This record gives sequence, structure tokens and C-alpha cells, in this order.
Amino acid sequence: MEHQVKQLAKLLLDGQDREAKELIQQYQKEDSILAIYEKLITPAMYYIGELWENNEISVADEHLATAVCDMILTELSQEKTKNVTIDKKVMLLGLEEEQHYIGLRMVATVFKHEGWDVRYLGPNLPLNHMLSFIRKWKPEVVGISIALPYRLPKLIEYIEAIVQLEDEPEMLIGGRMANKVLSLDASKSDKVHVVMSLRQLQDWIVTGNIKYSEEGEKDSNATT
Repeated sequence: MEHQVKQLAKLLLDGQDREAKELIQQYQKEDSILAIYEKLITPAMYYIGELWENNEISVADEHLATAVCDMILTELSQEKTKNVTIDKKVMLLGLEEEQHYIGLRMVATVFKHEGWDVRYLGPNLPLNHMLSFIRKWKPEVVGISIALPYRLPKLIEYIEAIVQLEDEPEMLIGGRMANKVLSLDASKSDKVHVVMSLRQLQDWIVTGNIKYSEEGEKDSNATT
């Protein structure tokens, strides 16, 4: 699958949205959308992130790839949606100054496919605006994405603020730094759940439980 991942990454970096979607659709015939997200799209975006971190591509290249991927995810999110609705709400966001959001878009699709009412607030949401929206909308679940290690203190600040709310929602924490969150004291609350893959997310939605390996490592690519 590594070859296909790099092939998709190149198409995204070249801005070839039609060809990228055609490649994804080839695998949709054989696998679920969840598997496509985990095996193909997420690794491709992680690979692009590594290229940027190693100065092998520019910020403009990374932005183009993200925009193309975003457009494709929008189209995919409208396909194969379950014709069911449940009375549960989830809001999804990235920390203040957190610009990564592709994982959040995939998480939104998983929740929508399970019939949840979803509010995707995007990346870079300040703490006070998050709290205001929670108080107004009263979601059962708040999903927060963290991609970079130096934002872990900011994540703790967000978690501690949510814990203080009168109607404290469940919290799902994901992203590239998700495996680091397990060791934080803030994650010990029974309301905080660290999600390291879309498969874990779906299991949590269905069963309310998340299974971790003995090492607490991610089973596959982290999400949100």
C-alpha cells in the first residue's frame, strides 16, 4: 500500500484532484470508506507533512495538497451515509493556533455516517469561543485535535476548562500527538478518551469503549 500512498500524495501535491479522487474510488470498490481513510488518505497526508518538515516541499505545496484533499473529503462525505438519525450531538475543533484539520473532517464523516448531529468548527478555535459554543449547543461529545507536541500545554488548558463545566461533555482527543496524551494527568478523567485511529473511534461510537494495546501505542494512523 506504500506505493499507492505516495502516488496519492503526489497527485494531491500536483493539484490533480480528479486523478486523486479516481485513485481513491478504485479502492472504494474493494474496501469501506473507513478503511480508505485509514490505509490511504491519512498516511498520504502524514507523508506530505513529513516532506514539509524535512523542507522537501514548500508551505504552498502543503496548502495545495490539503485544499485538494479537503475538496475530495467533502465529496466522499456525501456518499454512503446511513439513513438514520440519533439524538446525539458532537462538536469537533482544533486547538487555538492548530491549523491541521483533515483528520477532523474524516472524524466528522464517521459521526455523520453513524447518524450523529455534527458541528465541525474547524481548526484554530480559541478556548473562550469553544466554551461559549458548548454552553449554547450542549453537545454530548467534544472532539479536539492536536498535531504538534508544543501544543500539549494548550490541550491541558482546554481539557481542564471543559471539566469545570456544569454539563461536562465526553471528550475525544486525537491527532498525531494522541499517543502522547495517554501519559498526561489530564487524560485520567473518565470523561477523556484518547482516540488513535478511526477504527477506534467507530468502536467507541458503537460500544462506548476504546481498546488500547499494552504499550498504549496507536493501532494505526492517529486521527482528528
